[in-house]
Amino acid sequence: MSDVSCFHNLKTGGIERQLAPGVSARVFPGVHAMLSVVTLEPGAVSPVHAHPNEQWGVCLEGEWVRVQDGVEHHVKAGDFWQTPPNVPHGGRALGARCVVLDIFAPPRDEYRRAGAGLGAATLAR
Repeated sequence: MSDVSCFHNLKTGGIERQLAPGVSARVFPGVHAMLSVVTLEPGAVSPVHAHPNEQWGVCLEGEWVRVQDGVEHHVKAGDFWQTPPNVPHGGRALGARCVVLDIFAPPRDEYRRAGAGLGAATLAR
């Protein structure tokens, strides 16, 4: 397919979404999967939450503490992980900015438009 709307850049474009203070995303939705480039400013926290979508993540830049199913994992650039549906997850950036590429399947419908917050995700207690 040669349609220019099918080609993107990880550093620009996408649908902007403010997920939490200091945590922003640029979302690229597809038919069966969705990519989200998430930037966490130093010390920013992504609240622990869960959703029915499978999620894969790749740390592109920096490092952070990924909390998944109650366990903390120190993650650095090049590391990647899988989060099954409905597993609580979140994390916090360390001393520098962190950039993560998240892949969702199926796409999160609420992320198909600009906005704020974690959408239909359920916050963990």
